[in-house]
Amino acid sequence: MKSKSFLRNSMLLFCASVALAACSSGHYVTRVQAVPESADVPYQNILVVALLNSFDARKGLEDGVVKDLTDRGIKAVASTSMMTTKTPVTKATFVAMVDELGSDGLLVSHLVSAESKVGAKDANPQTTVNVRPTYYFNVWNVQVTEYVEPAFVGVKASFVLATEMYSVRDREAVWAIESTSDFVQEITEPRPYLVYLDEAQKIVGYMASDGVIAQ
Repeated sequence: MKSKSFLRNSMLLFCASVALAACSSGHYVTRVQAVPESADVPYQNILVVALLNSFDARKGLEDGVVKDLTDRGIKAVASTSMMTTKTPVTKATFVAMVDELGSDGLLVSHLVSAESKVGAKDANPQTTVNVRPTYYFNVWNVQVTEYVEPAFVGVKASFVLATEMYSVRDREAVWAIESTSDFVQEITEPRPYLVYLDEAQKIVGYMASDGVIAQ
């Protein structure tokens, strides 16, 4: 398998990380490379690789793509299911997986760019008021209690993820897209893996519509 852009780009970028958040405010996809007429599509046995710095992040995205592919009747395996956190993330590792699985396609996603901004917003206080009469004419006892929650600290993030399909037969990329997503999340929330599932669904949808896999 030739390295070409796969190893040149992805090995430089897999160390980058992206803060994926709980809700998406925008998603845009650009087709970078259309499938050539000579490509051996559609693919039926795909190794799915996500190159992100966190093993859990890689697993989340890969598992999402694999689920959507298998739901469509396509055989797919996540690379993280065949390795541990100590397995070298190298070309040789993925080539060995392709050979073991007999894959006809290799799907690789990696981070192109990411931006994030942290901001704080005051929480709305909750106030209770108790008014009680006293023994004195026209005199009232007023008790006011105010509950103030900590300020809301959120992250606004935007990232661009590149996804390429490689033909094992031709040893080169035959299809590629770039997807841009914008997210907002409270900073104290755990990593929202539902975002990976949403991104995976969009990737597989474009693969189907472009003929990379069978409809």
